[in-house]
Amino acid sequence: MGKVQVSDKEEFSQMENNDFSDSQLVHHFRGVLVAVTTGDRENYDELVGYLHPKKHLNPDEVAILVTTLKALSGAVSYIDSVHHESLLFAVSRMSLWNCGIDIMDALLELIISLAVSNGKYIDWCLEMLVKNFVPPFYLLDSLRQENGIDRKNKVLSRVHAALKEIADLVPLAPLRLSPIVIQKMPSVFSKETEIVMYVENMLRLESGALGETVGSTMLPALVDRLLELDVEIGWDGILQEDAKGIFEMELEDVTEFTDEDENCDSMLSSELLNRKNLQGNLVVEKLDSLMVLAFLHLESCQNSGRLAEVFNTLLASFQRTVLNAYKSKFTQFVMFYACALDPEGCGVKFAMVLADMFGGDANPPITRMSAVAYLASYLTRAKFLSAALVTSIIQSLVDWCYAYCKFRDFDMNPRAHQVFYSGCQAIMYIMCFRMRSLMDVPRLKLQLLNMPMEAILKHKLSPLKVCLPTVVVEFLRQAKAAQLFMASESFVFDDMLESDLSKAFGGMDRLDMFFPFDPCLLKRSESYIRPHFVRWSKIRTTYDDDDDNDEVSDSGSELSDDDFIDRNAKDMIDDDMMVSVEGADFNPDLNKMSITPRKSFKHGFETPLNQCTRMPARIRPSTSPESL
Repeated sequence: MGKVQVSDKEEFSQMENNDFSDSQLVHHFRGVLVAVTTGDRENYDELVGYLHPKKHLNPDEVAILVTTLKALSGAVSYIDSVHHESLLFAVSRMSLWNCGIDIMDALLELIISLAVSNGKYIDWCLEMLVKNFVPPFYLLDSLRQENGIDRKNKVLSRVHAALKEIADLVPLAPLRLSPIVIQKMPSVFSKETEIVMYVENMLRLESGALGETVGSTMLPALVDRLLELDVEIGWDGILQEDAKGIFEMELEDVTEFTDEDENCDSMLSSELLNRKNLQGNLVVEKLDSLMVLAFLHLESCQNSGRLAEVFNTLLASFQRTVLNAYKSKFTQFVMFYACALDPEGCGVKFAMVLADMFGGDANPPITRMSAVAYLASYLTRAKFLSAALVTSIIQSLVDWCYAYCKFRDFDMNPRAHQVFYSGCQAIMYIMCFRMRSLMDVPRLKLQLLNMPMEAILKHKLSPLKVCLPTVVVEFLRQAKAAQLFMASESFVFDDMLESDLSKAFGGMDRLDMFFPFDPCLLKRSESYIRPHFVRWSKIRTTYDDDDDNDEVSDSGSELSDDDFIDRNAKDMIDDDMMVSVEGADFNPDLNKMSITPRKSFKHGFETPLNQCTRMPARIRPSTSPESL
């Protein structure tokens, strides 16, 4: 290429008057770019000046800028990152959100051409496009307006089309795109509008044409950001403010509140207190919004037949990060919702994976304890799981614990046998929620009766003395009413929520009190979880009276325990795959709502076991609304 002639200034003037053809303009710009390498920068500086437009352009100025960008697109092979650094910088400062349609399309054409022309510009071009996932800070609030939504659609549709075109022309581009998207992701301290819009684009990539290449990284990155937000929430301070009052099982204490939440009047005061304490917390609001985005994306994946594939990606991310994050309170509900959308596929797989992780000797103890804590909480809270699956998991846990006992003739030692005690507590916790429904199904009842639970619980390792007292008491009370077995000794816990022994086996992370699927307090997210969630207040325990307390047997006497079980077996529906819970029309009488033991007992005696009135801290009974 020869040096541009002295008449270059006149040629720029001619460009303003549209006296150049497209090919002449491209030739001219190539000459200008080459001239810079010889020290002639006058025309080059004028060219760069066109790329620093004023805030408001008149039609002629718009036409000049469009012409400049299009001409540069034809001269990209002459652009050098060293000699033309100021030009690249000027282009990088341009935002699609500030441009009209013509300028927007011309700028995207330049970015695509530059990406294709030389591999060293791939990252720069991809970063330019990713930067436009969100508008400049000062335009964020305008997106709520009607014209803002229209502009958002125009910009983002073009950005994703450009990414697709670059990926088609440069096959390695998607591999470079993933780390750029993750690196540019807004931090937990960004504005909610910014991080939500960015994640929308990440999920659009995951489900779009580039999903096959970049999809496996978008969802794990989202889960990681959810977890970062999750652990930022000062949850411990909220719960420990008044542990006794908040953790108590206050089924009677249903208070009506005036709140935007139409379901607020069915919540327990403890959950209302916690939810109200979270209101106004910016981190909570960001987390809630991102969780809803994740839920909607999972629904979209289900509709498109991709849920199983996406679930495998989420499961790997869960195992890598969420599982051992003890302070995670809400992130795990992404897994819960995915399972709820596909109970027979994802729902069963999640339970089996957790069970396998608990039984895997190669896994660290902390991982095995976390896995069984998740398993127990999941089996008790997931309304969509079949009774048969729950029973089979209980069987596997009992078999593992029984085998552990057979080869260990040791006395009680909470720290040395943490995994064993966590398995025992998981069994009892699941049974607290599921015993009545399982015992109502004859074949499942027989399976439970044949399990060596009594041998495990009476072993020298003494799990009944080590596990959380509140779990133990509730379990033994139900086991006695169901005639599953009878405890051979009384356990005096003095109405304790926890004990020194449970603290010892729970370790520093207090995994003895970790029940990860306790009611979700995120207002919007909870509305998605509610239809699939089992709450303690709706559970029919084995010691609950029938709806008709005056019912008598054929002999005219009150129903015996055996009659109670037999009658339920006759009345049960044929489909034993559903776990039974109380209907929404339960008797509102406070005495009947309470699970606190009455002063009179069928068996004519009262023991310290009957004195416990609370479940453990993270077994708070259902304290938020639901539709069962």
